[in-house]
Amino acid sequence: MSSTVKLAVIEATPQSFQDFGQVIEASPDGDQFGPRDAQLDLTRGIPRFYMMHLKDRDLKFSAITHHASVTQCLGSVGAHVWYLGVARASIVDPSDGVKKVVKSKCGHFYVPPDPDVVRVFRVSGAKFVKLHVGTWHAGPLFKAESMDFYNLELSDTNVVDHTTHNFRKEDGVEFVFDD
Repeated sequence: MSSTVKLAVIEATPQSFQDFGQVIEASPDGDQFGPRDAQLDLTRGIPRFYMMHLKDRDLKFSAITHHASVTQCLGSVGAHVWYLGVARASIVDPSDGVKKVVKSKCGHFYVPPDPDVVRVFRVSGAKFVKLHVGTWHAGPLFKAESMDFYNLELSDTNVVDHTTHNFRKEDGVEFVFDD
């Protein structure tokens, strides 16, 4: 049996989202590369930029995923409002003496995310998010029956670099939010 934790929704801005990644908004054509641009790490494979059609992604989650080898960018096609549950990256070196270290099936080590540090962000308007390497994420989530999203990751991210923590199974928790 799991308990339900209601999360407050936070608007994703460059400042509010900085611990988890970046919020990228339009800049004038011709601007030089700088800190407002997505700081990507796609060096460990072949980049894959594609569109996803997602259905039935209610405003709740009980599992969260991270990718240890790549940054990831997500945005809605059409600038519709959507949501993303997140927790800070927790990839560790096991020789550091950190407690509660788990070895991922992908080979890296991490500390499972604490339910108390999970947040949910609203992404609204013409912007996308870039997740730092290792940022835990649940979503995209949305109110509509279906939505299309663009996604930038590596061609094999969901095969060789996909670690999931199940809060319901491991912590007895499910997250919900309303907006």
